[in-house]
Amino acid sequence: MMRSVGTLTRADLAETINRKMGLSRAESLDLVEAILEKMCDALADGENVKISGFGSFVLRDKNERIGRNPKTGVEVPITPRRVMTFRASQLLKERIAKGA
Repeated sequence: MMRSVGTLTRADLAETINRKMGLSRAESLDLVEAILEKMCDALADGENVKISGFGSFVLRDKNERIGRNPKTGVEVPITPRRVMTFRASQLLKERIAKGA
């Protein structure tokens, strides 16, 4: 497998689809790309993405606030922005805890 240590890649996902579903390598990669594109589009449109049994990508709008440069101690404004977090499902949390 073309897997780098500790990192799952698009190619790894496509390889799994190729092996388990019998799609060609090109079709498998197209399927992975289509799924990721759909997720990106939804997030860009302000939608959260929830995948049952896996987790949720949740968007949150942060207001402007005052931050501090840790080196100099100078206060600087942090502009309002949208951030994305990932919340693992209970099922995934349990699986990770078991190391399975």
